[in-house]
Amino acid sequence: MKFHWFLPTNGDSRQLVGGGHGLTRDHGHRGGFREPDIEYLAQVARSAEQLGFEAVLTPTGTWCEDAWLVTAALTRETERLKFLVAFRPGFLSPTLAAQMAATYQRMSRGRLLLNVVTGGEDAEQRRFGDHLSHDERYARTDEFLGIVRGAWSGTPYDFKGEHYHVDGATVSIPPDPLPRVYFGGSSPAAGPVAARHVDVYLTWGEPPAQVAEKIAWMRELAAAEGRELRFGIRLHVISRDTEAAAWAEAERLLSAIDPADIARARTVLGRSSSVGQQRMLALHAGFDGGDVRSLEIHPGLWAGVGLVRGGAGTALVGSHARVAELVEEYASLGVEEFVLSGYPHLEEAYWFGEGVLPRFTR
Repeated sequence: MKFHWFLPTNGDSRQLVGGGHGLTRDHGHRGGFREPDIEYLAQVARSAEQLGFEAVLTPTGTWCEDAWLVTAALTRETERLKFLVAFRPGFLSPTLAAQMAATYQRMSRGRLLLNVVTGGEDAEQRRFGDHLSHDERYARTDEFLGIVRGAWSGTPYDFKGEHYHVDGATVSIPPDPLPRVYFGGSSPAAGPVAARHVDVYLTWGEPPAQVAEKIAWMRELAAAEGRELRFGIRLHVISRDTEAAAWAEAERLLSAIDPADIARARTVLGRSSSVGQQRMLALHAGFDGGDVRSLEIHPGLWAGVGLVRGGAGTALVGSHARVAELVEEYASLGVEEFVLSGYPHLEEAYWFGEGVLPRFTR
């Protein structure tokens, strides 16, 4: 199994920091906001490397610092850590993306991973000048990834499709190794794109039964393309020495959330065209201000993060031993990569990195 951490390029806090998927950045004034400056991000990255995480995911969107630029700077602050760079394929040329990735891979000595984010928020896409519909965006991603792979092949690649027309797409030197391509999408339009092009299919942290269904769906689609995929999951984590301490921390986070912020997030995220986002919202749809355990949707899986945060909205909560058991439960379904985070990201990296990670890396 591979374990990755997260770079909070939209800011960090001791409280839940909202933002992403249509939500504006929440500066977390009630808990002390940590600006995503290069010093703090370098501190998180160096800690993740020291603790034994393989890579860090850097998000993409209006309210984040640019993932390519930030991580390129952080390659000089680290030695082995890889960077899972999220980007939206519709916002740059596929040949340019292939060139950028090839350069990054050489300059970092093989430390680039790519997270392709097609985009599920219409307003966010329009902000960047993209007016395609949800399904059209996935069709464009399909063409985009085909061109990127073609440009990396070492032979000039020609393509003419609905969204792109390139003649002789290539790069000066193909990247070696090729960056692993990560991709998430829960809609019927997303699945076939992943099956054809990606190396690792990512899902947000749904209960194990739902994750098992999604893995079975993707395995069938990939088999039809003559391919096999790796599977990863995106989760938050609250791991402590005891169960009581972990749930007390979850309670602390929940108690600091303003009900008005929950209502606002529900309104904004409810307009999302992302199928994955709607599945996240459904996990806490019945919450009406109950106690912290009322958001426990599977033993040890807590949906409280998604009350105010778009995207991945669940956390593994429990003692180090219990969190390790939950990791093993997902691994038994076929999940091989875990992309984790917590609030604040520096301290939570140490809780998981010292309490749970050694159980899998000895």
